[in-house]
Amino acid sequence: MPKIKTRKAAAKRFRVTGNGKLMRRKAYKNHLLQHKSATRKRRLSKASPVHENDAENVRLMLPNL
Repeated sequence: MPKIKTRKAAAKRFRVTGNGKLMRRKAYKNHLLQHKSATRKRRLSKASPVHENDAENVRLMLPNL
């Protein structure tokens, strides 16, 4: 049987924690940052968990993680 391949685009965007939770980056932190407050930018820097409705699809894209 052939090996199952990881979707590289998903592997670059998601991380799996030690407990098995999927973490993602938050949106709106790439450009147009001068009018956003420091508090908002700091909050956007932190990773957040993938929603449970989306987690199954992400796991299918990352079979080896």
